[in-house]
Amino acid sequence: MTPIIKELEAALEKGNAHVTFEAAVKNIPHELLGIIPDGLPYSLWQLIEHVRITQWDILEFCRNPNHQSPAWPGGYWPKEKTPVHPGDVKKSVGQILADRKAFIGLLQKVGDDLHTPFKHGDGQTLFREALLIIDHTAYHTGEIVVLRRILGNWK
Repeated sequence: MTPIIKELEAALEKGNAHVTFEAAVKNIPHELLGIIPDGLPYSLWQLIEHVRITQWDILEFCRNPNHQSPAWPGGYWPKEKTPVHPGDVKKSVGQILADRKAFIGLLQKVGDDLHTPFKHGDGQTLFREALLIIDHTAYHTGEIVVLRRILGNWK
């Protein structure tokens, strides 16, 4: 495995200079998941689901040339501010972790072709898509932490 792939894997899985996604979503009380504080556009549940949907879309784009992305922006955000079923958060977080693992598998498999543009798309590479997942997840992980602070549920 190349040093770049090791660094990308670490950035996907670890918080490095900030909290990990797993830590940010750990032990959120169910009653807080659907609260949208004044001045903010979304709930904790909507942020978690947005991370899941976006990462899934990036993964599928990378491994399936026939993948059709959801409509932007509505297809990337759940309409429900609260999870429909009690196990939905656990399921969503589990899918985020599974998809992240699958993406890391793509990185490990591609080796030196990390910068080769996909035959589909308009010039995207696996390296660029890795950076996109890292950046996007870190951004929304920070929002999750801030929202939990506003709701009085962060250490």
